[in-house]
Amino acid sequence: MVTKDQRRRQLAREKFERQQERRVGARSRARQRNAVIAAVVAVVLAAGATAWAVGAFSGDSKQDEAAAKASPSAASSAAPSKVPDPCAKPAAGAPGTEQWKKEPAVTIDAAAKYTFDLQTTCGDIALDLDAKNAPHTVNSFAFLAGKGFFDHTKCHRLTTSGIYVLQCGDPTGSGSGGPGYTIPDENLKATAVAKGTYPAGTVAMANTGQPHTGGSQFFLVYQDSPLPPSYTPFGTITAGGMDVLKKIAAAGDSTGAGDGAPNATVVINKATVSAS
Repeated sequence: MVTKDQRRRQLAREKFERQQERRVGARSRARQRNAVIAAVVAVVLAAGATAWAVGAFSGDSKQDEAAAKASPSAASSAAPSKVPDPCAKPAAGAPGTEQWKKEPAVTIDAAAKYTFDLQTTCGDIALDLDAKNAPHTVNSFAFLAGKGFFDHTKCHRLTTSGIYVLQCGDPTGSGSGGPGYTIPDENLKATAVAKGTYPAGTVAMANTGQPHTGGSQFFLVYQDSPLPPSYTPFGTITAGGMDVLKKIAAAGDSTGAGDGAPNATVVINKATVSAS
């Protein structure tokens, strides 16, 4: 006959065993959950790396805003270190909001030499444009600069790891703005970029990752960067401009992970395109 004490001990033992089973089950489920999370993170990181290498320089399209932020979202959450802003305060004024439904007619002289001058808060950056091999792109920049489209716009993205560029040309500063029209890709077979490296000193178009989706956003390469030949190279940066870019890069980005808004206050006070 089972006594009351024995029955209590049996019930206590059974309760303990049930608790142990629940703990074991919980640990097993946690391991499975962690494995799934790790797998998802690995996929996200891989996708971010792919976007960074293949379609990172998106822009000029609202649908591409997520792609423009792919690399920062996959980056580590390490707190960025604060550094002094090496640039001056922006001139008074605000970016324009005018949009156009179609690309302007090509009116430039493809045989002429054109210069794109950026007067920024961090110093002047001069670009020699390649009208011969990128006439649509140079014509568009001449048109937009003439309309004051780039004036008072912020350079919204800096990458300092893997690829080394400053991205500008979005009046919204969000990475998704543009002029309302797109222009065709050009000069993608240029010897300088055909093998998958955009050399230091290159200026090229951003796009959505799809052909012929460039608008107004462009990126300035301050150090050789491995990228597929998918972004129209349309000019080169002068030596003085490279010094300005390196100063901006030295200040780092807002994420501290090598891809985010520049810590430096980089604003284009005035942009002009001139022929010589």
